[in-house]
Amino acid sequence: MIGLDTNVLVRFIAQDDEKQSPIATALIEKLNAETPGYVTLVSLVELVWVMQSCYDCKKSEIVDILNKLLRTQELIIENAETAFKALILFSKSKADFADCLIERSANSAGCMHTVTFDEKSAKTAGMRHLV
Repeated sequence: MIGLDTNVLVRFIAQDDEKQSPIATALIEKLNAETPGYVTLVSLVELVWVMQSCYDCKKSEIVDILNKLLRTQELIIENAETAFKALILFSKSKADFADCLIERSANSAGCMHTVTFDEKSAKTAGMRHLV
């Protein structure tokens, strides 16, 4: 198994760097069941942030990117089931992916609910507003 940092995923997805994108592509295309790539939840959150803030990706594009990553057999996503549940919540709400992942991770851990001071997260990601 090979851990993949966010910047490798970005170079592979964006294909924006003359030198690094082909290297990232070659590595990812060599991944297989015996030597899969490993993507952490932190890298997923960073990937969403980079693609939205640096590449102006729309939400629908982010959902498509995450869907493909989660369904790629050559990748192992940390807590994939929770990430997929967060993706579903993200795709159906106005919440940020990070907030959806926080809420779904807490839910998967058995929490009764997740509290936040962020009013938007309380309204959009299913958290409880702490006032």
